[in-house]
Amino acid sequence: MALEENYTHRYQYAGAGESVDLAVKVAKASDGSVPGFVWLGGFRSDMAGTKAEAMVEEAELLGAASLRFDYSGHGQSGGAFTDGTISRWVSESLDVFRAYTHGPQILLGSSMGGWIALRLASELKRLGETDRLAGMVLIAPAPDFTSELMEPAFTDQQILELAEQGFISEPSDYSDEPSIITKALIDDGRANQIFGSAPDTVSPVHILQGMQDPDVPWQHAMRLLTELSGDDVSITLVKDGDHRLSRPQDIVLVKRTMRHLLQLHSI
Repeated sequence: MALEENYTHRYQYAGAGESVDLAVKVAKASDGSVPGFVWLGGFRSDMAGTKAEAMVEEAELLGAASLRFDYSGHGQSGGAFTDGTISRWVSESLDVFRAYTHGPQILLGSSMGGWIALRLASELKRLGETDRLAGMVLIAPAPDFTSELMEPAFTDQQILELAEQGFISEPSDYSDEPSIITKALIDDGRANQIFGSAPDTVSPVHILQGMQDPDVPWQHAMRLLTELSGDDVSITLVKDGDHRLSRPQDIVLVKRTMRHLLQLHSI
């Protein structure tokens, strides 16, 4: 491969009147005829996770290019996490996607990354670039999680804190650091809603969802399945799967789904 996988590119994203340094890793294709793969991570996750690494490994075996990066406030990227919103992370994803990929790509979106992937598809359609997408793998996708999953669980005290101080702090099951939820994130989430106005998607779309997911219920994924308008939208429910879907058998499933979508593209 022409680019070493441990080499991190620095991309200067300029948006909303400020500039932030984003960490990006790319691997070139050995077979230029196949679509590449793009990783879109979850809320407070980074591109060094098990599933992201698995995507890179499988893409290399398939001769495909791969791209992964950290949103601002995540991982190796600059910026403050508390400045992040869905709109901002979608905008960053679009810029990085257009700067580092060529030709059709398959998006892999995990948790919040599934929401980002769907919004990225909408932005590419707006720009007349739907030919840049060859499909999606959505892993425990969490579209509209701010309004559908977070807000209904807020206590009266948390609602008051959001209004008065602009944020709340919650314990995290995935980090020693608490999750800071800002009012800006909640408000912006409503402006990026998928449910009720789901975009036309580029087929195929395959959803992978654990039925023991404590963060994104499997019914949330089923609702997304019914609302997406593509001709080829399918779901695999993992009966004993959790939110991460990072066990060895889950990684096998992710890789198998990648191969399947690549095969569909060649038909």
